[in-house]
Amino acid sequence: MAFISPDDGYLTVLNLFGTETIEGQERLIEVMTGIINGADYPGWVSSTLHAGHDKFGTANYIQWRSIADLEARYAGEKFRHETVPLFNEISTSIRLLKSEVVYAQRQPELAGTEISTDRDDYTVIIVMEVDPQDQPTLTEAMVLPDEWILTVPGYRSHSILRGIDGTFVVNYAQWESKKLYDAFHELPEDERPADVCQARARARSVLKSRDANTYRVVHTRSAKP
Repeated sequence: MAFISPDDGYLTVLNLFGTETIEGQERLIEVMTGIINGADYPGWVSSTLHAGHDKFGTANYIQWRSIADLEARYAGEKFRHETVPLFNEISTSIRLLKSEVVYAQRQPELAGTEISTDRDDYTVIIVMEVDPQDQPTLTEAMVLPDEWILTVPGYRSHSILRGIDGTFVVNYAQWESKKLYDAFHELPEDERPADVCQARARARSVLKSRDANTYRVVHTRSAKP
């Protein structure tokens, strides 16, 4: 299992892979599970694989101790000459997003923001692209404490990740079910608190694009202590 926290100092890599069919998704899960089970790299902390729900694909939430450790992995012969060609073969789109967790909020009864197969979270991952000069504005709008959302049925947690290259911000959220998340997502603006609407408007004012998918965790593994 893995935990999301802005205090751990980890580099987080979100590997998002797209495919057009359920068979393609099953192949992605098979390959990614094998890679995770064989992971034994200096600085690697954990990998948690998610299967696409609304759209076919996978999301691998990977924690590293530092960007130097990740770059050493990327520079390896096996990664460049075997892993990358395999990724290109089995997916229709690939995004390798290097980021850091800057904010995490959750229901008070949760001891931490855990991502694992032991939970039944309906996970929402939203990638918001932005010009580098506007990333601070978007981040500030996203990290405001939201007391209201704690009262929304089905809400469990959300974590904000800032792209290392300055071009994106990610919202990683956990909900009880698709039905309850959809009810929240489709709620009219005039039924949300004024401060929440203001933060949402501020975020929209600098967005270049917004890409979302929903997932279920299907596999996880962590490095031995």
